[in-house]
Amino acid sequence: MDQLPEFSSICEKAVRAAGATIQSWLGRIHVQHKGPADLVTEADFAAQEIVRATVLGAFPDHSLLGEEDPQAGSTPSKTDYRWIVDPLDGTTNFVHGVPHYAVSLALEHRGQVIVGAVFDPSLQECFTAAKGRGAFLNGRAIQTSSVARLSDALAASGFPAQVQPDSPDLLVFNKAIFRCQGVRRTGSAALNLCDLAAGRFDVNWGFSTKIWDIAAGLLLVQEAGGVVTSAEGGDVVFGSGRFLASAGKELHEELAALVSHALVDV
Repeated sequence: MDQLPEFSSICEKAVRAAGATIQSWLGRIHVQHKGPADLVTEADFAAQEIVRATVLGAFPDHSLLGEEDPQAGSTPSKTDYRWIVDPLDGTTNFVHGVPHYAVSLALEHRGQVIVGAVFDPSLQECFTAAKGRGAFLNGRAIQTSSVARLSDALAASGFPAQVQPDSPDLLVFNKAIFRCQGVRRTGSAALNLCDLAAGRFDVNWGFSTKIWDIAAGLLLVQEAGGVVTSAEGGDVVFGSGRFLASAGKELHEELAALVSHALVDV
């Protein structure tokens, strides 16, 4: 029996419900610090509980790994299905009133992400994908851009919470600003990947991401026709936090060469 449609439906239901919860907290949050420049709010916890109730209510034999309770998903489920959620990707934007944040949710089965959804509640944009079924924005099929050269590319980047002068993300950024048409640091890794899948951005990289930041987004890029690899060129290892994503093969090769040059001494 093909369960992908059912998984996809619950995935979208969960992120939309969590997004509505996040919006309800606007203007009345209290900020906590998990670490320097690493914020969390009541909205993060409330959104994660909405996701947990939705997916485990539908699939009680599954497990859930969430940013705000990572230990809960460390034990594999009885069925080898694990939901991976970032309940509020872009918390710093949210805290400052910048309308660029999202709920990201993916379903992993035996190490492979098979379903993903990212919901931007500010724009009411819901990005969805299922393995082998394509990528969609509010039900409309999307695909990556046709840009083939970095000189024509709009790039997206992000930095770790505690960025250092030798942080790989920053080193690549410093090279890319001279090679790309433009580079944007938006504050949401999940939305960076969604915008790449939708053809808005052309390349994206990360060296300090967490699995919940990128699990859904990388599937979206692949299903939209993009190329995703590790920084070294192989398959992405979620635990490493390192990935390169591009609209197409030729562009990806140029990005990989730039990254290799930027990190030669790292």
